[in-house]
Amino acid sequence: MLGMDRSLGIDLGTVSVLIYQKGKGIVLQEPSVVSILRDSGKVLAVGEEAKNMLGKTPGNIIAIQPMKSGVIADYEITEKMLSYFIRKVCGDSKIFRPEVVICVPSGGTEVEKRAVLEATMQAGARKAYLIEEPIAAAIGAGLDISEPYGNMIIDVGGGTSDIAVISLGGIVVSESLRVAGNNFDEDIIKYIKEKYSLMIGEKSAETLKIEIGTAMELKEELFTDIRGRDLVSGLPKSISIGSNEILEAISNSLKTIIEGVKIVMEKIPPELASDIADKGIIITGGGGLLRNFDQLLSKVTGVPAYLAEKPISCVALGAGKVLDNIHVLKSGLISMYK
Repeated sequence: MLGMDRSLGIDLGTVSVLIYQKGKGIVLQEPSVVSILRDSGKVLAVGEEAKNMLGKTPGNIIAIQPMKSGVIADYEITEKMLSYFIRKVCGDSKIFRPEVVICVPSGGTEVEKRAVLEATMQAGARKAYLIEEPIAAAIGAGLDISEPYGNMIIDVGGGTSDIAVISLGGIVVSESLRVAGNNFDEDIIKYIKEKYSLMIGEKSAETLKIEIGTAMELKEELFTDIRGRDLVSGLPKSISIGSNEILEAISNSLKTIIEGVKIVMEKIPPELASDIADKGIIITGGGGLLRNFDQLLSKVTGVPAYLAEKPISCVALGAGKVLDNIHVLKSGLISMYK
């Protein structure tokens, strides 16, 4: 029975990994970053410690994000990262290997899905099950997806935005976009570089997005100072930037997500469309925390949109709930390894 208690639900995200442990809840939330020695490939640090090295490492150390747009970009490093996190949660026991439910974006190919399953098994799982992110997010947000009603979910993560309509435990219509929170950061870096000839790092861009980022123009504009390297003089420089500028910077990425939402809405069967009009759209994922994103969605769709209670942990919580009902939900899981 002890082995069962070590069952894990894992949200293997582009930006962070969250792990749910049966009976304990969310036990780990760390960045999906690994720092290694360039020559030998030896792992020096994983997670938070490795993220702190991003952009600051000497020439012989590289900090890698092994997940890109929700899929494995570096198989070996992903496996090492997963192995480290599983050991951190479960200890080094060879006897009690955990049963793992792991999440993937809905648009992943069979090859990408198999890579995730294999990496999970190599990292020390006894059994691995795969579930699509929108289903996990919907379950984690507290929706009853087993009923014959339509539920619409938008999961805006770091690397992917998954938009799906779910009914009777399965995905009816979905769209998976490789545009999400990370793209907002890249847009901000590019905008400030082009407008102010100022180079800022990923962390600074993320801070700007969190502090003053918005999906719609604000009545009272927010301002903050940002430091970077002046590309003309090469010296450090500080400028003041407003929320409307951040909106301008990220507008194309926002447009792409909104277009994805419209595509899904156009394909919804009429019987389910009325359910969604009544219930609204649920937003999950860290990208969904962007100020006024819910209002923007409501405005363009004409349907109320709500941010889930714990948007960042919905996918991991959903994977955890699946663990409790693994035998019931087996038909809805994509694939499994024994």
